Amino acid sequence: MKALSILGSTGSIGTQTLEIVKSNPSEFKIIGLSTNQNIELLEKQIRAFNPEAVAVMDKEKADELREKTDITIYEGLEGLNKIASLEGADTVVNSLVGSIGVVPTATAIKHKKNIALANKETLVTAGSVIMGLVRKHKVDLMPIDSEHSAIFQCLNGENRKEVSRITLTCSGGPFKNHALEQLQRVTKADALKHPTWSMGAKITIDSATLMNKGFEVIETRWLYDVPYEKIDVVMHPQSIIHSLVEFHDTSVIAQLGWPDMKIPIQYALSFPKRFPLNAKPLNLIEAKHLDFRAIDRGLFPCLSYAYLAGKKGGTLAAVMNAANEVAVRAFLQDEIGFLEIPQLIKAQMDTHQNIRNPELEEIMEVDRKARESTQKMIEEKELVAK
Repeated sequence: MKALSILGSTGSIGTQTLEIVKSNPSEFKIIGLSTNQNIELLEKQIRAFNPEAVAVMDKEKADELREKTDITIYEGLEGLNKIASLEGADTVVNSLVGSIGVVPTATAIKHKKNIALANKETLVTAGSVIMGLVRKHKVDLMPIDSEHSAIFQCLNGENRKEVSRITLTCSGGPFKNHALEQLQRVTKADALKHPTWSMGAKITIDSATLMNKGFEVIETRWLYDVPYEKIDVVMHPQSIIHSLVEFHDTSVIAQLGWPDMKIPIQYALSFPKRFPLNAKPLNLIEAKHLDFRAIDRGLFPCLSYAYLAGKKGGTLAAVMNAANEVAVRAFLQDEIGFLEIPQLIKAQMDTHQNIRNPELEEIMEVDRKARESTQKMIEEKELVAK
């Protein structure tokens, strides 16, 4: 039986993880849970799964929850670190959103916890540090992303030195058929209508800009130790082929399935076993056809920014991610337009003085400053507009 702590248990990945736990009571038990503010749902999860402790990022909400339950409740980033290092847990599921997930991941690894990682920003922001800790403490880091789960499955049992290319697929998001003038008019509601996946708001916007796919390119480099020159991205609107691996003999192995995040979540937790899952089996006749096309990076420049940040290394990807987080939040709050998201990211990347081999503390300080700088740009723009 695996003992799990879940960071971000009230979000999309967290709630689906708990559904898997509920369906496999002899395989998993819950040790710790956390939320940002959703204490109503967290209270229900406490009653259902009886964890040893929980964490709430918001202090007032943490105090409110303390009045409703006798369970140990931690708060803030320190609370996340507590849940990430609970003695009874052997695996930490990180389904937090944003670079807030970086430090708890490092904390969990230092306490020799295996990691099931859905928090993209961990490897985007601090890939060199995190993978160094993984090697030092000899823990397993399993990806929860559908694309990286697919790559892992395609590589299982293969000699990674014989890989010639890894191809990530992407649906193209809601704007895959848009022209530039159309993108200038899209709204938040338009951007949140993902054609194939049901996800949280932030990652849905990242999918609309293709920043999400850029993050996955950087994750691929760190997870599978391949150079960026061997990582491609192709648009695949049906989201049935989740990624492909090509070998030196030109053989290509792909992993297929209907879009369902429970599949990669469960595989990350059950590996090396496979448990039954109440999911829709793939029917190729029903799928009818599979389309592929190249990505117009002129329309979706965030993908190119990710390749640039990844290749340059250092703290540039941390700046890219921080600017993106602030810009996406501003877009969701109707403070900026859709096309201003990549503009803000580029502005921050262009002015950053890169630190080549940063420590974790330096990365997080760069992250903080980039957030402040991006927010200042947004506010100054609003002042001018008024």
